[in-house]
Amino acid sequence: MSGIERVTITLPAEMASAVKRAVKVGDYSSTSEVVRAALRDWKTKRALQIEELAKLKADIDAGLADLAAGRVRNFDVTRIVKRGKKLLASRSSCA
Repeated sequence: MSGIERVTITLPAEMASAVKRAVKVGDYSSTSEVVRAALRDWKTKRALQIEELAKLKADIDAGLADLAAGRVRNFDVTRIVKRGKKLLASRSSCA
């Protein structure tokens, strides 16, 4: 960390108790350490969400490009349901 900034947070009683308990049992050395660990996890999760959203947007753009170029086929609900049931059956037999 290049610099440290003091921040005051307010937590619901249940969360505050969980933080204090984690320190008390020795999982963390301080409440600040608990919060830093939680923020690291949040940053990782957030980065993954952003990455997944970017992939989803790319898939949507690719689909729209296919549509604009005429690379489409008729929507057949029966075929889709049949394919889904077949996939589900193959997954069930593997378990």
